[in-house]
Amino acid sequence: MAKLKLGVLGSGSGSNMQSIVDAIEAGELDATVEIVLADVPEAKILDRARKHGIKAQFLDCSPWKTKLADAAEDECIRILKENACDTVVLAGFMRIVKPKLLAAFPNRVLNIHPALLPAFPGVHSWTQALDYGCKVAGVTVHFVDAGTDSGPIIVQRTVPVMEDDTPETLHARIQVEEHIAYPEALRLLAAGRLRIEGRRVRIGQ
Repeated sequence: MAKLKLGVLGSGSGSNMQSIVDAIEAGELDATVEIVLADVPEAKILDRARKHGIKAQFLDCSPWKTKLADAAEDECIRILKENACDTVVLAGFMRIVKPKLLAAFPNRVLNIHPALLPAFPGVHSWTQALDYGCKVAGVTVHFVDAGTDSGPIIVQRTVPVMEDDTPETLHARIQVEEHIAYPEALRLLAAGRLRIEGRRVRIGQ
């Protein structure tokens, strides 16, 4: 398989992007990060990328707060294609990805979600898990489809919920597993081991 050429979209600190870059630099993931785009001009993810010599830039996604405007979607696709990206990684990108971007990168847009999907889609899922009384929480890496956190599941990792957990302590332990799960899913993709069959992702040898 050819080396993955990743375009990363983010909104915040970029810790998941960092885990991917660390795996690449350690020789554990056959990929390159070609560009990082953030919809927040001061997002830390941009600084993290630049420290590793990765091209990074702000993508103006106004006027909407939760989705890409049409012009922003077109610009995002143009930039990703211009930088020869073949796979799009959503790393804390707080906007809904629209069909045009998904069509531009069919079955090559991945997202990470801090819950064991299909349970607790949407925001603050760790708080949802606590409020529901779950004994186990976790993280999911999935392919993105037109729904919200509803695409075919690639990798899941579990996290026990402790009796004295707060949303902050549970979220912190989930993040540890996120930083393992995302590089793991990308390694499977890079090795050509993922096959989507309807709602299921089969992992081959």
